[in-house]
Amino acid sequence: MDTLSQALWGYGLFGHRMHARLALLFGALPDLCSFGAYLLVRLLDGSFQPGPPPLISRPTWLFISYDIWHSFVVCLPIIALVAYWRRDIAFTMLAWPFHIVLDFPFHSLSYIPTAIFWPISDFTIDGIPWSNPEVWLPNVAGLIVLLAYRYRHKKRGRRP
Repeated sequence: MDTLSQALWGYGLFGHRMHARLALLFGALPDLCSFGAYLLVRLLDGSFQPGPPPLISRPTWLFISYDIWHSFVVCLPIIALVAYWRRDIAFTMLAWPFHIVLDFPFHSLSYIPTAIFWPISDFTIDGIPWSNPEVWLPNVAGLIVLLAYRYRHKKRGRRP
């Protein structure tokens, strides 16, 4: 799934308890810590070019970072530790595992599949790429419905 959609899903589902911006951040966190870091490196070393570079030209650390930040084995214990001190923030952090849930079925084996139980297992599936219309259009429609619902309830002054 694309990073913007995941940030918006995070906000829509987990951002209603005072931490809306944090929900946006955690919704995008796995991609920011992998692809965002790679983009920053490419900008700093002057190698940035628009469009996705071939997988063969991507550094090994990018794949390792992707696996770390897209793993339930990593994110759930971190959220559990935060929940011990700050339940309100831990709830907002659930946008992170939801990001993983969205990525798992929508990454194909040919383009960085999501190993949700890394480092315990490298199990992945050959998902339907999120850029396909049968995935992209329902995603956008779902976001419109969710965000309209949230806006309507916020405008009325009550929480969903």
